[in-house]
Amino acid sequence: MSLQTPLLSQAANQARGLAIDAVHTSSSGHLGLPLGCAEIGAVLFGHALSLNPERPRWINRDRFVLSAGHGSMFLYGWLHLSGFDVPLEQVKKFRVLHSLTPGHPEFRETPGVEATTGPLGQGIGNSVGMALAGQMAAARFNTAEHAIFDYHVVCLAGDGCMQEGVAMEAAAFAGHQKLDNLILIYDSNDVTLDAMASKTQSENTAARFKAIGWDVQTVDGHDMAAFLKAFNKAKKAKSGKPQLIIARTIIGKGIAEVQGTAKGHGEGGAKFAATARASLGLPADQHFYVSPEVRAYFDDHKKRLVRACNRWHKTYKAWREANPERAALLDSAANVPSAAALLEKIPVFPGDTKHPGTRGSGREVLQPLAAELPLLISGSADLHGSTYNYINADKDFDPTNRAGRNLRFGIREHAMAAICNGVAYDGLFRPSCATFLVFADYSRPSMRLAALAKLPVIYIYTHDSIGVGEDGPTHQPVETVSGLRMIPGLDVIRPADLEETAGAFAAALERTDGPTLLALTRQAVPNLNEIPPHIRRAGVLKGGYVALQETAPLTHILIATGSELSLALAAAKELGAGTRVVSMPCASRFERQSAEYRESILPASCRKRVAVEAGVTSFWSKYVGLDGKVVGIDRFGLSAPAPIAFKELGITAEAVVAAARSV
Repeated sequence: MSLQTPLLSQAANQARGLAIDAVHTSSSGHLGLPLGCAEIGAVLFGHALSLNPERPRWINRDRFVLSAGHGSMFLYGWLHLSGFDVPLEQVKKFRVLHSLTPGHPEFRETPGVEATTGPLGQGIGNSVGMALAGQMAAARFNTAEHAIFDYHVVCLAGDGCMQEGVAMEAAAFAGHQKLDNLILIYDSNDVTLDAMASKTQSENTAARFKAIGWDVQTVDGHDMAAFLKAFNKAKKAKSGKPQLIIARTIIGKGIAEVQGTAKGHGEGGAKFAATARASLGLPADQHFYVSPEVRAYFDDHKKRLVRACNRWHKTYKAWREANPERAALLDSAANVPSAAALLEKIPVFPGDTKHPGTRGSGREVLQPLAAELPLLISGSADLHGSTYNYINADKDFDPTNRAGRNLRFGIREHAMAAICNGVAYDGLFRPSCATFLVFADYSRPSMRLAALAKLPVIYIYTHDSIGVGEDGPTHQPVETVSGLRMIPGLDVIRPADLEETAGAFAAALERTDGPTLLALTRQAVPNLNEIPPHIRRAGVLKGGYVALQETAPLTHILIATGSELSLALAAAKELGAGTRVVSMPCASRFERQSAEYRESILPASCRKRVAVEAGVTSFWSKYVGLDGKVVGIDRFGLSAPAPIAFKELGITAEAVVAAARSV
């Protein structure tokens, strides 16, 4: 079908009107992108994207990600026009409590929204992850007779996204990996929020992207025919490269008083709504106006999209009948085994196992789990040799092996986390990634978004404390674990030994409603054989458990996590039979248990409590109370072998005993 330019031009102006009316009504929002990219939206949603508004999660749809999430009315307007379940009443409730049209697009909240965006650059990283997942899916499931995965990932980004470091990290990864199913549209309008873009940037974007392995086209973003030609060329490209379309646009186009200026970025133009609507040919007495002709066009276009999807489903049905094993593998993505079932796949470690640290335990635990979960993938930020999370039975994902399960992200921790979010948004593969725990600060913004969007990403972050030793304070994350525990929805599990590590991996893989971070040691820790293996494993699933039960009337409770649990057990022997030791590998999981269970572990009647962790102390005050004490480190670490560092900084069994006797 040829491009219906006159009708889509009307649609573009009416989409501008929807944005103006919504922002004017709510007295907040961003008009610059919805108005400046209206023609781009008309081409994408009115002609070029392969979607099914009746099945927003159809597995072979084109993915559209609005990386510049502040321009959310662009997305809401086009989702509404193209027939997604975003009725006009919801468009009118832009930024209203509990509406389908919140300030920034939120995954799971609005049909057709592929990713939670707003923090700039994140959507570019997410799109790279979606494109990566598409390549993996095609390699695993397509056959010579049936290609069931051939979608493209389309991302719309602005200058703010392009300036963020995460975007450039992700773009470099995409270029190196030759992700040719990725199309990035750069809304290049020479404006950022504060000023003209020339105040903060002067690079040659086209040359930069060509240098990192992308194909680049530059077009007039308001010329629909020219944009469609560029988009079709990008979709059909045979170069084996990701595609960048630099679309030159006028920010806030349609509001003469602010267009082309920094004032056009936000809601500043909304006060000129009346004159703008008149200039766009919109009726003065009808707000949120969509003409019958535009409605009819999009109704017909939706029918075409549904028919195309139905044709795909015929191919899909034939594929399933011809490939039952591949179909079963595809179905397994939605059937996550329980933690108990996963633990059955991990042999109990012999009591005399030489303990290489919980990162080493993680390596042993990961292998049988990877065999059980063939859609689990693992990556590292150039640290597989230290984080020990390589899937040994498989190979690297690269342009010659799209079925590989090991990802080499390079030294790109932020992009690594954002790309894993994209894989998780896509929902087919289970992403995990690794680096040193201290570098969680480089990936934290993406980790926060994973928690916000309830994405089941797994972070295998090692070198978790002053036990890093000689590398010193720059690499000793004394504050990091507690800081990450503050992110709502992120489970932080710090296991104490090999059996707790088994429980930690099973807990992380069982969870599907949010991310989990495993904080693992570099240094060797003792096997805690005095605690039965099944108690250690099951205890992690609860988040906290009694590791040592008192054998006399309860006098003291020692609370510990990770490598410091062995110190608490040693201190308990000195303190006597009335001392209970509680292992608390994951406080957030513990808090999700019943009040009765929590009381059974930490009875309120016992106020003589001491917590010990080789990190900052403030987190543990909620568990020790006003009467208790915390043995920890409220300073940065130091460079010395791990045993010396622990002794010098006062993280010892003797210190725990002294604290317990003083409460």
